[in-house]
Amino acid sequence: MYRCTFAPLEARRRPANIYSNKMKTKGLVKNKVNIVTLGCSKNLVDSEQIYTQLKANAFEVEHEAKKDNANIVIINTCGFIDNAKQESIDTILRYADAKNEGKIDKLYVTGCLSHRYKDDLEREIPTVDAYFGSNELPRLLKTLKADYKHELIGERLITTPSHYAYLKIAEGCDRPCSFCAIPLMRGKHESQPMEVLVQQTKNLAKNGTKEIILIAQDLTYYGLDLYKKRNLADLLAQLSDVEGIEWIRLQYAYPSGFPLDVLDIMRERPNICNYLDMPLQHGSNNMLKLMRRGITREKTEELVATIREKVPNIALRTTLISGHPNETDADFQEMYEFVEKMRFDRLGIFNYSHEENTHSYSMPDNVPAEVKQERSDAIMELQQGISMDLNEAKIGQTFKVLFDRKEGGYFIGRTEFDSPEVDNEVLVSADKYYVRKGDFAQVRITDATEFDLYGEVL
Repeated sequence: MYRCTFAPLEARRRPANIYSNKMKTKGLVKNKVNIVTLGCSKNLVDSEQIYTQLKANAFEVEHEAKKDNANIVIINTCGFIDNAKQESIDTILRYADAKNEGKIDKLYVTGCLSHRYKDDLEREIPTVDAYFGSNELPRLLKTLKADYKHELIGERLITTPSHYAYLKIAEGCDRPCSFCAIPLMRGKHESQPMEVLVQQTKNLAKNGTKEIILIAQDLTYYGLDLYKKRNLADLLAQLSDVEGIEWIRLQYAYPSGFPLDVLDIMRERPNICNYLDMPLQHGSNNMLKLMRRGITREKTEELVATIREKVPNIALRTTLISGHPNETDADFQEMYEFVEKMRFDRLGIFNYSHEENTHSYSMPDNVPAEVKQERSDAIMELQQGISMDLNEAKIGQTFKVLFDRKEGGYFIGRTEFDSPEVDNEVLVSADKYYVRKGDFAQVRITDATEFDLYGEVL
């Protein structure tokens, strides 16, 4: 049980209510649903599937609605680490307050936190009408008196800007990482059939999507269950043949057992971005062994060298963990030197979260919170300097940029080396140039900061 999350509710500091005091049930739109999504892009795809099914059942549905006039709220929760769980709990409590005050009629909770802690949540927050696991979409629909429409498999209404969409190619994970609770919430790895993914991509392209971002807990496991081999390269080849798709991006690839044929298809196909998100978690052999990652630092460095040799202009993004049980100063120094040597294009770092029923939970959580944060800060300061160097080297170069939005006097876009919301952006003055959201343009880089580029449209 996640004790600090489920402290007595009356003792908790409540965030400000999300609803206006004037809003009461009588002003609500019947059968209007607001879907609130927390957590990662995989959760967003799940919310989009709920959205698609409800729309097909004649519900009025919004995702992250700006007006508080929906009478039904569905919260899709995250249960990955402490901060994510806390955000999910706080969100449930805010909407539970709104329901108690007559500002919504029905409140449902689904997703990873609900899957993992359903019994505890039902006991601690009984105001919620029903809790659902991460794979219980049919039951959620039945509760809403909606039919699960099997004919919609392969179709999905997206909530991202229409020019890009996430494509979840598999669910769950078979990896034994000691720190990770994802298999407890998402189950074993299950690949989506290739023909379903190709059809979904065709449907997205038909509706104006130009970039698809492949996601899964581990992309490199794709196909092992269905086709008895790692089949990511074959999938990429078929997806890259879909007319209208100009960028295909790969996120969340596991380093151990990485299928090198993926690099060949990435190099051969111009619409597969030279971009790879590969969480490595640490740079110390001692910690990699404790984390049960199935790879050494030396093998990792060999893999990174091979990737960069086969795809010379590739941008590598990675994620690390600070403060795993028994991480010593020497272990951290190894990780620091590893980052310094590898010079990753993009990097993020999490403070270790002590998750029940994981292998790491059997070890003492013996790195103090302040030390975890100090180590994370040191890595990010190092990465800031690396990013500054890499960005300054781009000044004077020209890149194909996909524009996402206009904000604060700038049109803001991304190169093929950047994924939405987590990576660098390219800013172009809206006073001097005009581009449309969802369009590509050639941009010459004129200036750079640690995490952004500035340019002029050619």
